Amino acid sequence: MRTVDLRSDTVTSPTPEMRKAMAEAETGDDVFGEDPTVRRLEEKAAELTGKENALFVASGTMANLVCQLTHCGRGDEMILGDQSHIFYYEQGGSSALAGVHPRTVPNLPDGRIPIESIELAIRPKDIHFPKTRLIVLENTHNRCSGSPIPPDYMEKAGTLAQKHGVSVHIDGARIFNAAAALEVDVKKLTGPADSVSFCLSKGLAAPVGSLVCGSDSFIEGAVRQRKILGGGMRQTGVIAAAGLVALTEMVGRLADDHANCRRLAEGFANIPGLSVNLDLVKTNILFFDPIKENLPADVLVNALADNGVRMLALGPKTIRAVTHYHIQPDDIDYVLNVMNRLLSK
Repeated sequence: MRTVDLRSDTVTSPTPEMRKAMAEAETGDDVFGEDPTVRRLEEKAAELTGKENALFVASGTMANLVCQLTHCGRGDEMILGDQSHIFYYEQGGSSALAGVHPRTVPNLPDGRIPIESIELAIRPKDIHFPKTRLIVLENTHNRCSGSPIPPDYMEKAGTLAQKHGVSVHIDGARIFNAAAALEVDVKKLTGPADSVSFCLSKGLAAPVGSLVCGSDSFIEGAVRQRKILGGGMRQTGVIAAAGLVALTEMVGRLADDHANCRRLAEGFANIPGLSVNLDLVKTNILFFDPIKENLPADVLVNALADNGVRMLALGPKTIRAVTHYHIQPDDIDYVLNVMNRLLSK
């Protein structure tokens, strides 16, 4: 049976070019700073994001935690959206491991946090309060329909942070999707931030890894935090090689994923029994609701899976589909045909 996997862009497999690069990678001991392939990847990441330096880590969750540990001390506070990936999906590592107090502020439907709300959340000097050290922004915003956050907002957030002497971290797991959707250089999005992390194993299709980017002094501190988390790896060039291919060959094709997602969304919008907000569909993530009577999200997801279409139910009413490198236009046609058939019963 045909399978179309839309659960996440993390399901992507490395390209043939990545596999070849991995097999031929020049390696060394990265803990000693001697892996030349890792260094090339870190230099490329720093160049693309406009930062002085970068650090290769095992995952996006580790990248975000390394940044929290580097920016904050125990008992310090970070401000982040109430729909943020760090708050929802990283198992409370900010509290359990970093000792950082999360203060959540409501996200707007497009993923932004109102600037005035951030400013109101910054603590005044008072011995009863934790110290506000960090503002965390997510771009694109996963739980907010994969929305890209535009440069003017990022600039305002950076200006606010400077005014109050706090740092800005961007959870940029899909930052290159944001840049592609907004048709801007990624530096326009990362410029106001003190640190940014991005993932290689989502839309960029590498098998594993994320990058943390920032100043030389920040990365010096981040290296220590990576080590304490058990992230010091050895001949890491084997996987870093795939990341280099991802950054040189996969960034430019992300718009194809966005086009496929838009096509899927418009198709669903024309199927009775589904509700789609097309205004929020701007990258490769689609949220939609089954509104047919007696058809909860998990039941529809299971029925789709029986027909080879894999998606995720996010609660009783909402389903997520994510397009990626392995999804082609004919896959979209197949999914639309399956959905039409299921909803017509």
